[in-house]
Amino acid sequence: MIEVKGNNLLSEIDYLSFTKLNDISQYRSLTLPVIKDRFESHPYVERADVEYAGNNTVKIILHEKKIKAVLLYNGEPYFITESFELLPVLQNSKFTDLPVISNARIEGKVIPLSTLRSEGITEAFEIIDAAKLTNTEILNRLSEINLRSGGDIILTFSGLKPPVIYGRGHAAKKMVYLDIMWQGIAEGENLIDNSEYIDLRFANEIFVGTTEKTGLSE
Repeated sequence: MIEVKGNNLLSEIDYLSFTKLNDISQYRSLTLPVIKDRFESHPYVERADVEYAGNNTVKIILHEKKIKAVLLYNGEPYFITESFELLPVLQNSKFTDLPVISNARIEGKVIPLSTLRSEGITEAFEIIDAAKLTNTEILNRLSEINLRSGGDIILTFSGLKPPVIYGRGHAAKKMVYLDIMWQGIAEGENLIDNSEYIDLRFANEIFVGTTEKTGLSE
């Protein structure tokens, strides 16, 4: 038998099916290097450690690529890794906790397994990193980073009614301001619940108001 550990993006069954190792009758003709090569050919796998554990059992420990976000482009989702590699989102993939990057301005074609690095995506990564370092709750509830094709970035959070106009630049500084306001939300302030937007584009200030004044209602 083959045991798979370290898998988070797909189930053991899905990995075995992709690598064509779900047919037990074929196991006798396999070698450890062949099994290793099959797993490391999977787009989600950075490295696979394979060892014979005795009792006709092969153990595989997967080291999956570190997914940063889901990139939504032309209606199609793609995983994007910490190293800006684009991966296809395979059937049954698990990505419920990942933020979605939308409306990125991309020149040329989007090709899975290629590197996609742009100014907007780099800024989205900086926002994710700033949230991770400042307040993990903010990161966990960050659902969308709308790059608006080069316009002011807008963030959407689960459980938070108004969108956050994040603008461009100073990602870490703005995240600290947002964290201060976030603590007020946790303490039960109703200012945010009754507002239509939160604006972080101005130095040392946070504006809360209605969308008519922003020009960003779209």
